[in-house]
Amino acid sequence: MSKNIHVAIVGGGLGGLAAAAALVHRGISVAVYEQAKTLGEVGAGIFIYPNSLRQLERIGLGPALARVGAKVGTDSAYYRMDGSVVGKILTTDSSGWNGMYGMHRADMLNTLAAAVPASAIHTGHRCIGFSQDDHGARVEFDNGQAATADVVIAADGIKSVLQKYAVAPSAPEYSGFRAYRGLIAADKLPHWKREAHQVWMGDGKHFMVFPVRRGELLNYVGFVPTHSETVESWSAIGDRDELAASFAGADPRVTELLDKVESCFWWGLHDRKPLEKWTHGRLTLLGDAAHPMLPHLGQGANQAIEDGTALAVLLQKCGGDVQAALQSYEALRRPRTSFVQAESRKNGMRYDSKYQDMAQRDREIANIAELRKSLYDYDIEKEAAEFRA
Repeated sequence: MSKNIHVAIVGGGLGGLAAAAALVHRGISVAVYEQAKTLGEVGAGIFIYPNSLRQLERIGLGPALARVGAKVGTDSAYYRMDGSVVGKILTTDSSGWNGMYGMHRADMLNTLAAAVPASAIHTGHRCIGFSQDDHGARVEFDNGQAATADVVIAADGIKSVLQKYAVAPSAPEYSGFRAYRGLIAADKLPHWKREAHQVWMGDGKHFMVFPVRRGELLNYVGFVPTHSETVESWSAIGDRDELAASFAGADPRVTELLDKVESCFWWGLHDRKPLEKWTHGRLTLLGDAAHPMLPHLGQGANQAIEDGTALAVLLQKCGGDVQAALQSYEALRRPRTSFVQAESRKNGMRYDSKYQDMAQRDREIANIAELRKSLYDYDIEKEAAEFRA
């Protein structure tokens, strides 16, 4: 057992805290450094799918997630923009386990933070430098403080400060799409399906809705093309009227919801081609710092949770050879995340009808259940243990 290892995680978002919770569960010392003065997430929804939920349940977070999540079930469906049905959205793995929640990001963050000792979380620490030698690694912060560790995990997002210490920096790529998002109280739409993920696909745009926070809120996202790049931000104020106009004439269920929207946010959708490497010595990348992906399979946070689980499994019994463990982590994770990145791009093209033959799009959407099943069935803890062996 490698319980004398100390790990510093730079970034206190969902990926960083999920990694911290997985490491703490396996008896590894952790410190999390977040640049913001308080931990926090904006009002937006994410999906937690079976491939990550089973990992979170194994470290004891199942009851907490069930209290704050919204179950998403078999009424989930794809529609054309006029409301006609294209096919079902798969919400179970091959065993039939419906391990899928719609989560408010703030609820998810609070659940993960509660699994990490409060004394291990340090806010107001913006990373400005990194160095390492044969004996350890050192991270410097803008408040004049520094931290030493055996391992440093860069969980500092798509604009990672630490990425350049592991690999030549690679700029994010703009997808050409802007996402409008927001939350609306479910009781404003009393006839809405309560446990459903619904996606309406149109000419170059799509719209989706799913429940969060025990079903009390509906999270909506409208994806529309732009002529200029939109900033990658979760908190930029969007134009509610522009959002409504983008989906004028759509299925009445969509227009009814948008009529009740008072304000929204927007963010530009970016990803990045797979990096050549993630790891250098005692430093490795995690989540969006390593593999930012478009949201069209909902796997961004889920892949970051898989990253954290893999690191915890590989470091737990590394015998003190942390650099070998980090190289194993990269070798295990890069192929899977590169695949999910590519499939997320392809799925966005399906949703946004970038086909001359619309029937082809509908067939691919109907068949995408097999892709989703393969994603949901994947057990990163099992894969990491076998890779380590």
